[in-house]
Amino acid sequence: MAMRRFSALLMSVWTTSRVAAQDGNSGAVWATPHDSYSSSVGVLGCKVNTNRVAYWPGSVDCDNVCISLSYEDRTVKLLRVDRSEGAHDISYDAWNYLYTGYPATEKPTAGGAVAMNFANVDASECADLLHTDGSKLPLSAANSMNFLSSCLARPDSWVARNYVLYNILDSTCSWGHDETCALDWPAANQASCPSALGDPATLTSTPVYNIRYPSGQTVVASACC
Repeated sequence: MAMRRFSALLMSVWTTSRVAAQDGNSGAVWATPHDSYSSSVGVLGCKVNTNRVAYWPGSVDCDNVCISLSYEDRTVKLLRVDRSEGAHDISYDAWNYLYTGYPATEKPTAGGAVAMNFANVDASECADLLHTDGSKLPLSAANSMNFLSSCLARPDSWVARNYVLYNILDSTCSWGHDETCALDWPAANQASCPSALGDPATLTSTPVYNIRYPSGQTVVASACC
């Protein structure tokens, strides 16, 4: 009987956390480690801190791109630039730090879902995770236009006011040119770049690194798996 009550309590907490994460601005989630950077909307990993990223259910938003996640007395800020199929994944290094107090490269730890508290916070609180002039969101000029156009249709949204386009094709920055592009919106729906837009030149000057789970080994993302 006690075991059934405990199982029911766990299920209740799990259900509540999923609803809070998907429909509210704060609550509890079961956070799980994720060790390979990606971005469904084309945010460039070479221009952000890939060790502080959230991969959560639901579409990436034009405003709620910054999350505060806490466990015990530790808190990190996370960029929400990708989605998951249901899990509340976060970068392995962020998960390891929250769970143990140590970076994944120093004391890597294996584990699964851990109950943590989250809150959507102002995008300015993630400014130090954006490695661009003015802490703007770095997007692929060739492959981010669907997401960007949806945000530009909301001109007061944070992304519409804080983006920069690069002539880089993929989120792990393996192809293209490390150069900024201009977009004459709404007169044009395609960016203008110094080099040909979408040119698949091999790009080696801006590698993205992953921290492997559970070893804590640092590897180049484009060479991984």
